[in-house]
Amino acid sequence: MTKQNEIISSNCNRRDFLKMSAGAMAAMATAACAFPATAKAMPMKINNTISFRDCLTMDPVTMAEKSSHVKSAFEFLLKTANEIADANLRRSTLEILRNPAPRLMELYPSDTEKEYIKQRLINANLLKPSASYDEFLPPCKDSSHAVIPFYSAPGSGYASHHSYPGGLATHVAVNVKTALGIFQAYKDVYGTSVNRDIVIAAQSLHDLHKPWVFQWQKDGSSRTEYLIAGTGSHHILSLAELIHRRFPVDVIIAQACAHNHPGTTEDEREIVNWLNAAAILANQDAKSLGLIAADSKTLPIPRRVEGFITHLGDHDWVLSVPAAKWLIAKLGEISQSVYHLTPADLQTEKFYALRNYVFSQATLEQLYLIWTNEGETALVNTVKSIVTI
Repeated sequence: MTKQNEIISSNCNRRDFLKMSAGAMAAMATAACAFPATAKAMPMKINNTISFRDCLTMDPVTMAEKSSHVKSAFEFLLKTANEIADANLRRSTLEILRNPAPRLMELYPSDTEKEYIKQRLINANLLKPSASYDEFLPPCKDSSHAVIPFYSAPGSGYASHHSYPGGLATHVAVNVKTALGIFQAYKDVYGTSVNRDIVIAAQSLHDLHKPWVFQWQKDGSSRTEYLIAGTGSHHILSLAELIHRRFPVDVIIAQACAHNHPGTTEDEREIVNWLNAAAILANQDAKSLGLIAADSKTLPIPRRVEGFITHLGDHDWVLSVPAAKWLIAKLGEISQSVYHLTPADLQTEKFYALRNYVFSQATLEQLYLIWTNEGETALVNTVKSIVTI
């Protein structure tokens, strides 16, 4: 997938960033570019300092609940979703944000139904024959309740972007803000009438089943994701959930475009495959629903702009994926020099608890900005101000 990310100056405070309007964000970005290169970020205020020992006893959901950054991000998502003009879409979007329950699993009360759907996906070349039920359909005790709250889930796999308690909320908040910025730019420059409701709903819910797919494990790590139709299963399961809940077709198509755009034949073929896989999982037919064109080769024509905006909005990973890789490694070094962990401890609950708490309270991304702008000493001191020895 080709990705593009709008980079906002690190001088912008994270919490203020989440409160800005799209126009104010653009103005801030322009002003920040004029700042001298030596400008320093405002000192971070840590309100929930705990000891390393206490850190080891805290579960990921509680960590997310203690984070002002996560709280601010999630409140922004609820506030923005509440701006959706269509009453039914607004209600359905808010319902999922508050309780991303895998209601899709209502269709799979026993292994018989799971075996049937598995064979349908395999026959359509959308699933590997070796897949087990628990790989492409994650564990779920109650289809009416989320496995973990939306606000407490990681934003991706444990070595990737926003991989900490509350990372999903911060990831989606950045994406929604970015998508609305692009929406406003298109409106201001092109004078076009793009459906804002679709942009908000599709972007807000594009990762709705990450709480199900990346549910927290006992050791503090997150569950490993399996692939469906060549992409992370969370994407297909999220689309299937919207199909099962009978969301508007245009919202589902726009959400499908989050992982790719329909601008070339090869790219569009991926989106068509994802929609076919999601429809199969929802016991529906993508063409009959109007999700794909009558020839089964493309999206409905003409292709709506909201899909492209949703795709462009889902690009914070261009920065946050490598930032996570580098910062997780750096925190591993800090954990050994400051908290006296051993190299072997870095693959255990000791390090998982430390990184989960540190990243949730400050956000991995803000810590990376401290490291790049202020240096390693500032990063180490910030970590020590979050978790004491």
